[in-house]
Amino acid sequence: KVFTTREARDLAARTGTGITYYESDVYNAGSVADGPYDLVYTGIGALCWLPAIRPWAEVVASLLRPGGRLFIREGHPMMWAHDETLSPPALGYPYFETAEPIAIDDPNPGTFVATDVTLKVGLSHSWNHGLGEIFTALMDAGMAVTAFEEHDSVPWCAFPGYMTRDDAEEWRLTDHPERLAASYTLQATKQG
Repeated sequence: KVFTTREARDLAARTGTGITYYESDVYNAGSVADGPYDLVYTGIGALCWLPAIRPWAEVVASLLRPGGRLFIREGHPMMWAHDETLSPPALGYPYFETAEPIAIDDPNPGTFVATDVTLKVGLSHSWNHGLGEIFTALMDAGMAVTAFEEHDSVPWCAFPGYMTRDDAEEWRLTDHPERLAASYTLQATKQG
């Protein structure tokens, strides 16, 4: 379940959990939060909404104490570069970060969040960030990559009609899943 900030605060109050919440634009999070923190988690499907990866890496480093850890589970830029509307899906979008967004106007807009609301606007803007760009941005921000693993699966059906859901509730290509790096996990530690 995806929680709104209000729902998260209500849940914390009902369970007697003392949690401080901060709301901020990602790039300004370092100026809002009290930090430093032990862990920054970036969930899957987050980085594609950021026009530039370097400012994100700098914010991550600013939030962490020395020795603090970053954990990312993210869609692989190889997967994001594929146009899922083609049959079969094929390369159609940039692998590397570009100044201009990837604009997609979906005639049947939807969302992964359970809702009764019918979406009327399907236009979205996103950006891809190559693995080298992500690694370099983190290292330039004072982070050391400590673990990295690529996966042939994602937690949603990225290519309808071409993926099968497994027992772990992950989706992978039905035919030869080893051909596509679909997601990755990365861990990094703040130096010094």
